Amino acid sequence: MKTSVIILLFLLFNNAIIAQKSDMIIRISEIEIEPSFQKEYLAILNEEASASVSLEPGVISILPLFQKENVNQIRILEIYADKNAYESHLKTQHFLKYKSSTIKMVKSLRLTDMEASDLIAMKEIFRKIEQ
Repeated sequence: MKTSVIILLFLLFNNAIIAQKSDMIIRISEIEIEPSFQKEYLAILNEEASASVSLEPGVISILPLFQKENVNQIRILEIYADKNAYESHLKTQHFLKYKSSTIKMVKSLRLTDMEASDLIAMKEIFRKIEQ
């Protein structure tokens, strides 16, 4: 019993340390698209997201999502290894192409920085996707 409690406390403490030491940038982008550009915007966004994740080692996630009830409401889960990875991403050809070609399509944009409450679980989620 004591061993179980010690192990549980170690895991909880270790998880808290990992969360505090993380330099990751986690952001949710909330974007509203002009309805007439919805399909075109998603095509450009998906191309940019795919290039970012496959070509940039510091880009962990650019996961585009849209609301089922309102397809013009886009959400993107962005995860970068650190600030350098994020700043490097902003200078890539594929990101600059995305920004310049979609600017007229966006009605509103809101960026919300987030913190992961459980980095260990987050790593497990991404690992499971590959199976």
